[in-house]
Amino acid sequence: MKIGLFGYGKMGKMIEQIAQDRGHSIVAKIDDPSQEIDYTSMDVAIDFSTPEAAFNNITSCFKNNVPVICGTTGWLEKFEEATDICKDNKSAFIYASNFSLGVNIFFELNKHLAKMMSGLDQYNVSMEEIHHTQKLDAPSGTAITLAEGIIENTPYENWKLDESSDKTVSIKSIREGMVPGTHSISYTSSVDTIEIKHEAHNREGFALGAVIASEWIQGKTGVFSMKDVLNLS
Repeated sequence: MKIGLFGYGKMGKMIEQIAQDRGHSIVAKIDDPSQEIDYTSMDVAIDFSTPEAAFNNITSCFKNNVPVICGTTGWLEKFEEATDICKDNKSAFIYASNFSLGVNIFFELNKHLAKMMSGLDQYNVSMEEIHHTQKLDAPSGTAITLAEGIIENTPYENWKLDESSDKTVSIKSIREGMVPGTHSISYTSSVDTIEIKHEAHNREGFALGAVIASEWIQGKTGVFSMKDVLNLS
């Protein structure tokens, strides 16, 4: 499989190593919007660029018959427009706020627990996410996905940073050291606490998931998620 990398930072370099270990080749490394791009050389594009560049990267690939795996966050106000362009060009697309296989299982566990807790008014939900100090966005895209999973399955209506109410999921964001990422969700009552947690040991899981998604999407048309890749029904 021939992969074009959009964004060649730490994640791009890690994806490159894992892809090569799995027998794939990197045919382009795009880290500058002015670079000339040979889309015909790519079987798939993996985008871990910037919020400012992501939409143009993604849609340009669709228009050139290149499927896209995207892990860039911060551009989702244009997500529906991007998916429309994908469908119009009969291309293929997977976006995930986190490509870790474990995190995507955690997403489903979170939804299942939220359904179980939805009728128990004595429990209040809260969330904490911890990342390295170089991560500028807060809360993380993963935390937002988790909060959305709770909101879809409970009476909670929205999420906010460091603010809770009967209808608000409170998210606490901590930035420290060089930790890869920890997300925990707690349901607390006056008598006990129920907590689920995912802790990343390193960033390799994110890169591996993106490469596995790239392998899975070959020959497909449409808009998918990691739930499809992992067959999590």
